[in-house]
Parts: sequence; C-alpha cells; structure tokens
Amino acid sequence: MESNWSELSEQELTQKLKKLKTNKIIDAALVGFTIGIVVYAATTKGFGFFTFFPLILTYVIVRNSKSNKALEQAIQKELDTRTVKQPAQDEL
Repeated sequence: MESNWSELSEQELTQKLKKLKTNKIIDAALVGFTIGIVVYAATTKGFGFFTFFPLILTYVIVRNSKSNKALEQAIQKELDTRTVKQPAQDEL
C-alpha cells in the first residue's frame, strides 16, 4: 500500500488526509448519536434487541475508525518523508 502513496502528489495526499479527518468527526458524531439512542431506549422501554442494535452499529464505526487511523498515520508518514527530502533536493 505504501507504494501507492509514493505515486500520489502531495496535494492528493493532503486531500486524503483532510477527508480522513472529516470522517473522524462524522464517526464521533455517529457514535455519540447511537449511544444516545441506546440510553434513551433503555430508559423509556427497557432493554431489548432494538436497544442493543445501535451498539452493533457503534462497534462497526469504531472498528472502521481504527483502520482509518492506521491509514492516516501511513499518509502522514509519507508526507513527512517528502518534507524531509525536500530541503536536501533544494541544496543541490
């Protein structure tokens, strides 16, 4: 996967990084929303299948955000290596 990062321009990598950060905010909002649904359902109707169903959705969102975090680190690492290489090329 790292070879794909080296083929992209810095602008494309920056756009992907911004998109991942936006997705992180959306994921956090969805997790908060689903936990709110669970709390509301548990207090009004007690516990049941539909009380725990949003928790399954929360698990999927959290698992996806972990893979996004690894992807974000890989992109940031590629950008960091490019910025380190940049001054050395300017000196030549």
